[in-house]
Amino acid sequence: MESAPVIIKSSRLTVEIAQPGTVYAGTRFDWSAFITQVTLDGQHTFCMPESLQPGQGTGGIGLCSEFGNELAVGYADAQPGEPFPKLGVGLLKRPDAGGYNFFRPHEIVEKFPIQVEAGADQARYTVQPLECRGYAARLEKTVRAAANILTIDYRLENTGSKPLITHEYVHNFLGIDQQPIGPAYRLHFPQAVSREAPPDDLHKLAPPSLRWLPRPVLQWVLKTYLGRMGQSVTIKEEEITWNETPKGAFFARLTGFQPRQEAQWELLHQPSGLRVCEIDDFSPTRLVVWGTAHVVSAEVYTDINLDPGGIKRWSRQYVFYG
Repeated sequence: MESAPVIIKSSRLTVEIAQPGTVYAGTRFDWSAFITQVTLDGQHTFCMPESLQPGQGTGGIGLCSEFGNELAVGYADAQPGEPFPKLGVGLLKRPDAGGYNFFRPHEIVEKFPIQVEAGADQARYTVQPLECRGYAARLEKTVRAAANILTIDYRLENTGSKPLITHEYVHNFLGIDQQPIGPAYRLHFPQAVSREAPPDDLHKLAPPSLRWLPRPVLQWVLKTYLGRMGQSVTIKEEEITWNETPKGAFFARLTGFQPRQEAQWELLHQPSGLRVCEIDDFSPTRLVVWGTAHVVSAEVYTDINLDPGGIKRWSRQYVFYG
């Protein structure tokens, strides 16, 4: 397998895209169009790894997509030991009767074939379908660089005999010029937002070391932990700010977002004036913010509900400013 990254360029951007299954070979994130770095004007970087400690976290880097972190295709009706399709990865084995947990590595029964076509300023990734108990899908992603804009175009076709019901988002692991998250940053939204109450399924976010706890106890521990970690974060009207560098992870599901033609979010590093925003051509169904001391991610979700033969197209634009 080719290991050198695909590099596409515009007059202002250099975009590094890992070859499928090289930098990342886990079972959470889509292997196709796995963008590990975006450099503006030859000097300013925007992408960071999920964790700075090797072996920790789930292996995310930069702009990486995930399908169905809470609604995995075909998992609910698979028996333990049977395969289910993780879009962009392959056919995974359901380990037991428990619910799907994206933190948990799964055995890969068969990888999806992924074709790569790369040019000077764009690259196309085609993930070919594998039939799995009536589920099958062909995914195409085209990454394009033009001036200071990076665009990801998606085309998902249901080639199976069963409906595809899931969702997709991009985990934008961002840290501008590797500067730590803190008072220098502003995460701006085009409308006032507020934090949702922690979900009832918060236990799904627990690290493996805590999952032995009874579920009510685990829920309480996580709510307390997230509350303490969130003390460095202020959500007020249209902005999220930090009064200090976070000492741990922070997480918030936001309310108040709505369909817009302008950016759904913009991350600004005030001392340098560097910023990046995301503009989507779909109606978002959820907006989540996650981060740690070195990285912040604003995640915009789109729902997918495709009957057999159905096709869904959507697009995300990232605009980088110096």
